[in-house]
Amino acid sequence: TCSVDRFLILWKLKTQCRAYRFVGHAEAVTSVQFSPDGQVLASASHDHTVRLWIPCIHGESSVLKGHTASVRSVSFSHDGYSVVSASNDKLIKIWSVCYQRLLFTLFRHTGWVRCAKFSPDGRIIVSCGEDKSVNIWDTRNKICVNSFSDDEGFATFVDFNPSGTCIASAGSNSTVKLWDIRTNKLLQNFKVHRAGVNCISFHPSGNYLITASTDGTLKILDLLGERLIYTLHGHKGPVLSVAFSKGGEKFASGGKDAQVLLWKTNFDTLDYEEVLKHNFRRTHIDDPPHLLDIYPRSSHFHGENLKSVLVNPTFDVPDIQTPNPSVIDIRASSGIST
Repeated sequence: TCSVDRFLILWKLKTQCRAYRFVGHAEAVTSVQFSPDGQVLASASHDHTVRLWIPCIHGESSVLKGHTASVRSVSFSHDGYSVVSASNDKLIKIWSVCYQRLLFTLFRHTGWVRCAKFSPDGRIIVSCGEDKSVNIWDTRNKICVNSFSDDEGFATFVDFNPSGTCIASAGSNSTVKLWDIRTNKLLQNFKVHRAGVNCISFHPSGNYLITASTDGTLKILDLLGERLIYTLHGHKGPVLSVAFSKGGEKFASGGKDAQVLLWKTNFDTLDYEEVLKHNFRRTHIDDPPHLLDIYPRSSHFHGENLKSVLVNPTFDVPDIQTPNPSVIDIRASSGIST
């Protein structure tokens, strides 16, 4: 986890609770991600830098300098060789993890860039900014090949679905939108929150999407059924981030209340197996999904009448708060050796 307290904290969940606090950034840390193999951590900060960390007791890290303003997001490519960062300097930068140097810079946004993500195959990058645009970039030619715009508000967060054919954007105007990047069509437009949406995360199956909002709730959307299925209360104040675990059996959320909540999913196993059986093409790596078979061909708008189950940890599920863990401070030492 990362926080405005300038620290990264690595939590040990399985045995007696411990927390390893990585010290190095000079200002608030805005984004953190594990590499796909779990061997490296990347973090972004208001101190204008990106850091690469070895998540171990020695705390080696390397500083990547190049941005001239706050870095808002950092994300690994799926092979772990590259990192993409998005900044308030209106630039997107791609860095080599192995050589710890800048590879190239993408510029077209005219406002602060809030988020940038690699596609699953690494061939394209999606980014969003406060200029109200969502841009698609070709990483080989280093050019913007497509752009979606939103007149109602700006996207605060974007990501690809697991198959890479669709992007979802979280909006400052309380909406969540899904776009098919092959047909350039808006597929779904969920209006389920009462305030801006700060973060989204796809379930590994691609069938569910979880959203985190300033209205203090998390919501789980069933993308196949085009419906809201759960509204989750637990944070006291805006929910800033959310992410499914790699297998989808858990997800974690972070809020302005300085709490991290770890949730267990309870999607019906039998139903889920049936979904996989009937949508085998969607999960088969050699046969990319045909989302137009599933989603409506025209733009699909959802009103306020979507029903869902309300879940409040205070009443509905055991709310297990970890006792104060033993915190081990790890100071940033010399750079990572290549």
